[in-house]
Amino acid sequence: MRGRIPILRSAMNDPTRRILVGRIHGAFGVRGELKLESLTEPPGNLLRYQPWILRDAQGREREISGARARPGGKGLIGTIPGVEDRDVAEALRGAELYVTRGALPPPKDGEFYWIDLEGMRVANLEGVEFGTVAYVFSNGANDVLVVRGDRERMIPFARPDYVRELDFDSGRILVDWDADF
Repeated sequence: MRGRIPILRSAMNDPTRRILVGRIHGAFGVRGELKLESLTEPPGNLLRYQPWILRDAQGREREISGARARPGGKGLIGTIPGVEDRDVAEALRGAELYVTRGALPPPKDGEFYWIDLEGMRVANLEGVEFGTVAYVFSNGANDVLVVRGDRERMIPFARPDYVRELDFDSGRILVDWDADF
């Protein structure tokens, strides 16, 4: 969230919308600990957004509260109440961890979550409609909007150079980007 531009109103997304915040990659040790991948920044923030909705590889869901974790290797090493041995932990391999949008703290004035950009319509200064934001990612140098419409476009999320206006009320992003690029 580099720089600030006027945002006409705070994002008013559906508070029940689910957001993927992590994954379980398998068991760690023999006491039911889990290898966790956090999709939050910083990774330890995964624990701040509880309860989780755990969706296993078969699509079954359950709510999880009271998870704990510590830094480890390539992610986090965590525990979930009720998971106390390696076999149970290993059975959760591939499970995804979600929270509802309402579980996230409100963004500060003039800030927003990337998730709030998803689904917004994107048009350039000439009025050419590009489509909607599918997702946002960081390539290390800058953040990038992935916009899908008649084709996929990747637009640097550099304000005000390329992203000129965010209008959360109308769900529209105005960009300074050539339609042929």
